[in-house]
Formats: sequence, structure tokens, C-alpha cells
Amino acid sequence: MTESRPVVTRFAPSPTGYLHIGGARTALFNWLYARGRGGKFLLRIEDTDRARSTPEATEAILKGLTWLGLDWDGEPVSQFARKDRHAEVAREMLANGTAYKCFSTPEEIEAFREAARAENRSTLFQSPWRDADPATYPDAPYVIRLKAPRDGQTVVHDAVQGDVTFGNDQLDDMVLLRSDGTPTYMHAVVVDDHDMGVTHIIRGDDHLTNAARQIQIFAAMGWEIPVFAHIPLIHGPDGKKLSKRHGAVGLQEYASMGYPASAMRNYLARLGWSHGDDELFDDAQALEWFDLPGIGKAPARLDFKKLEHVSGHHIAQMQDGPLMQELDAFLAETGAAPLTDIQRSRIESALSVLKAKAKTLPALLEQAHFALIERPVQIEEKAAASLDSVSRGILSELTAALQNDSWNRDELEAAAKQIGESHGLGLGKVAAPLRAALAGRSSTPSVFDMMLALGREEALARLHDQAG
Repeated sequence: MTESRPVVTRFAPSPTGYLHIGGARTALFNWLYARGRGGKFLLRIEDTDRARSTPEATEAILKGLTWLGLDWDGEPVSQFARKDRHAEVAREMLANGTAYKCFSTPEEIEAFREAARAENRSTLFQSPWRDADPATYPDAPYVIRLKAPRDGQTVVHDAVQGDVTFGNDQLDDMVLLRSDGTPTYMHAVVVDDHDMGVTHIIRGDDHLTNAARQIQIFAAMGWEIPVFAHIPLIHGPDGKKLSKRHGAVGLQEYASMGYPASAMRNYLARLGWSHGDDELFDDAQALEWFDLPGIGKAPARLDFKKLEHVSGHHIAQMQDGPLMQELDAFLAETGAAPLTDIQRSRIESALSVLKAKAKTLPALLEQAHFALIERPVQIEEKAAASLDSVSRGILSELTAALQNDSWNRDELEAAAKQIGESHGLGLGKVAAPLRAALAGRSSTPSVFDMMLALGREEALARLHDQAG
């Protein structure tokens, strides 16, 4: 490939279901490679399987990519809509002698294979029509087959796997155009990649054998062959191919579990690719660092603990505005009610505290429970145990003491400490009934952080409700 050509990558999912996390990583790698080089990232929906392709699946793929923050150039290309172009190229290959009409019936092909099995020969079909005289063609349905080289080798120069060699005697004359005039997937992919100007094909290594066949089509048309980079698949924690038994495999499930999109980008980038020992990075670093030599040959393993660690880092580092947008998107994704103005104001006031420990957005909202509830506060059983008569008396004294004091952390802490000492109690013993009164729980953020977030009026009202 000529180095001066602008980089063009593509993501080409089949719209037959949700966006798999492996597909999301493939899309991310393509996006990073193109965007990091000022190139184009294109989207092609491979919807030639009309029985299984659905508009709903296409919509789910677009939604998943949008949530992940991957933008693409231009409109998504429908492979099915280009079937006439695919047929046109197949006929060009007929004309230039790199393809031929094959009139063999399915029964004849099966008979050939049965005989080959019986004689312990290769079952790769060798059509009797490959070099037939057109004058002998019958008036019957036919397919168009690639006239693949019978001798020698086809080498895939792969940017990840290295040179992978296939003996041409192991590759058959594949069908390009079926007897009904519809193209095969293998043929359509090559035509689309050429017409879209794709320079780098970054995809799962389950397509490696396909690359050898597709190279033969590129060569037959005299087209420039893109750079191939076949990335290992993602395995579960047990080292086996990722499946639903390992947990979430659809990208949207991770959105529903409350992992921020920035954390998913960071985590997915590190699944099979590395830049030294760097585990935690932002988009700018990923775009600068990502390159094909950094992709390993071994399958990557999904690790939920590592994902939580990455997620916690991104939540802690996120600016308040974007983090609130992530919260809003999460609530919408899960069908929860949006935040009220009061709830939003309280959470924003406490964000610096809330995001320091939260690994996920639900964990952050769990810590923000005090900001989401209204009076009268429902007291959980464990928290209620801290509200004895002495504690309620302390709440009453504290309520009175804080009526006119400045509403800042130092004043709040000093008042609580002074009243506790007057009862022979440390600050920890005073904090327990405060937690119960403010949040109805025994485990909460700092009581003083909650009071500041709630504001004087609401905080004192909650204390007064439980005072003796």
C-alpha cells in the first residue's frame, strides 16, 4: 500500500443481533487507528443475509457505537443495496478471464464430494466448467466462480499475525455470484472495501482464512490490496471463547451496568493491545499511542475486576459536567426517572466526594441516596439502632446549635465535636445518629459532606424530624 494514501478503516457488522463486546472492540481499534492518523472511519452494515438482518439490530449497532463515543464518516453503507455493483464486478471478471460460468448442479457437486471422500481425496470441488468451451454451455442456470490459481501459494501479509501462507491447492474456486444473480458475502466484501477506499482491514482473526480468498479477488481485478490486521478474539476469564455463560457479552449490557463510555473505551483498548505498562489513559493518549504492532497474537481475557478498576479511575477523573451527563444517560438507559432539579443540585454539590470511591454509576447513585430522598426519611433497621434517647437529645442540641452558625465544614464539625464531648462521646458516636437522620442508613458519605450538599434548611429539618 502506498504510504501517502490517507488511512481509511471500516467497521462492518452484520445486523443480526446486538453489538457484541468483541465487535465493539474491533470498531474501537478501527476508529483509533483512523482518527489517530487524520483518516476516515467508515461504517458498513453487512445486511446481505435478508432472513436474519433486521432494522432493529441495525439500530442497536448504531446506538451502541454512539454510546461508546465512536463517530463515523458519512452515512452507513448498506451492503445489500450494492448488490448490482457486486454483480457488475463478477461479470467484469468473467470478461477478463478470472472467473467462469459453472453449470454444475448441487447434486453433481455432492456426488463429486462423496466420490472424493470414498477415495480419500480432497473434497474441494473442481468444476468441469472451469476451462470449458463457451460453445458447450447449456441453456441452464449457472453460478459465476472465481478462477483461482491452482498452484503456488497465497500469502496474507498481516500486520498482527505476520505472513500467513495458504497453499492454493487448499482454496477452491469460490462462488462469486449465485444462480439467482445475488452476490456471495466473500465477493461483496472485497468490492465494497475497494469502492469505499479502505486502506486497512482490522478485524477478528476468525476472518484470517477469508483474507486469503479475498486477496485472490483483489488480484483478479488488479486492485490494490489493503493492509490486513487480524486481531485475536476475546475470551472469558476461564480462557474459553466468550459466551453468555461468562456474563455480559453485549455492549449495551455494560451501559446498563453503569460503566462510563470513557472507561469502556480505555478498557476495550487494552483488551489485546498495549502501550508499555500503561493501563489507565484518556482518549487523547489512546489516539496518539494506538498502533497495529501493539496488538498481541494471543486472545485477550475479559476481567471484570480490572474493568471496575478502570471505571473507578475514569469516574474519579471526570469533570462534573460530563459525569452528570453520564448519570443522565445511565438513568435513561435503565428506564429510571430523571433527576429533579433539587436532586441534581444536591448531587452536584457532593460530586467531588461521591466520585472518589464509586466504581460504577449505580455505586455513585447508591452513595448519593441521601440526595435523592425526601422527608420524611425512612430509617433502615440497622440505622434506627443508633437513634436511642441520648442520640435523639444530641440531635436536638445540634439542631439548636447550628441555627445561626456559618454553614461550612469546620463550623459543622466543631459543633458536633463540642456537643459530643459534653456527653463524653467521640465524633464517631455522634456521627451514627446523624447518618441515620440525614440518610436513613448506617453507611453513607461523610455526615458533614451530606449536610453541605443538602443545605442548611433541609439538613436541619431532617435532624429535627429525629430529635428527641
